[in-house]
Amino acid sequence: MIKWFEKRNALSWTITILIAVFVFYFSSLTFEGIGGGIGDTNWMAILYHILIFFFLSLFFFISFIRGKENWKLILFGILILLSYGIIDEIHQFFVPGRFSTFTDVIFDFIGILFALIVYLISLNSKKNK
Repeated sequence: MIKWFEKRNALSWTITILIAVFVFYFSSLTFEGIGGGIGDTNWMAILYHILIFFFLSLFFFISFIRGKENWKLILFGILILLSYGIIDEIHQFFVPGRFSTFTDVIFDFIGILFALIVYLISLNSKKNK
């Protein structure tokens, strides 16, 4: 499936951008009464951060790297995605009823790493064929 998207680069970039826009839009919504304290554990928010950044990152890697095992591109891609997560948290800081936390960036990074692992497994399986 990943190889199919690599061949359709315009489609994979479109999906990547749509996910990024969704993240920005969702971060702009005001939620009343949602706690943001250190002791709060909101498992749905954790799952959201990991999953949305997994899919954003997977499509970004597909679009950006396009099947080449180029570690400079991979590391640059990670930096771009992590920067987007940090910018998203800064953006949330200015939205009423939202909180900006470093732990959300950590969960974003976990999603990025999971996507990278899946993508690298895909690259290696193509090599071994």
